[in-house]
Amino acid sequence: MKLHLVIIFLLTTTPHLAQKSIDDLLKQSNNKSVPYISVQELAMPKTNAIILDARERDEFITSHLKDAKHIGYNTFKMDSITNLIPNKKQPIVVYCSVGIRSEIIAAQLKKAGYSNVYNLYGGIFEWKNNNFKVFDSEEKETENVHVFSKYWGKWLTNGNKILNRSLEQTSN
Repeated sequence: MKLHLVIIFLLTTTPHLAQKSIDDLLKQSNNKSVPYISVQELAMPKTNAIILDARERDEFITSHLKDAKHIGYNTFKMDSITNLIPNKKQPIVVYCSVGIRSEIIAAQLKKAGYSNVYNLYGGIFEWKNNNFKVFDSEEKETENVHVFSKYWGKWLTNGNKILNRSLEQTSN
């Protein structure tokens, strides 16, 4: 009986635990303060945006989108962006694992006056789930994607789920 109450408590107080798809998760977790760009749109050759990775260093080192600039989440500093991107009209796409942390960072960019900012829908997980390439710290193509935790790893359905920098795969 107590376990049942704990499970109900967790499901009602942590809504994202009960989500069945990335779409459900993003609808529950984000407030759409920043428009989304799809992985297909970002992959188009005509998309000329600066790509910012709002994940932590270990996640970025494991794999990232080609030419992405690591800005972090816990260590994010707006000063680094104003130096990196002085043109506030420059198209910018921010991504993380699924699109929650990136929305928070992208909203800060908008608040700072950047007018052409997008959140990558579904993040690097959706990118890899759609068979787009990711690259390691040596800029070599890899199948590895850092999943942040075993829970978040359920949203990655393609590639190798990595939980730490020593590149130990998680069990599916």
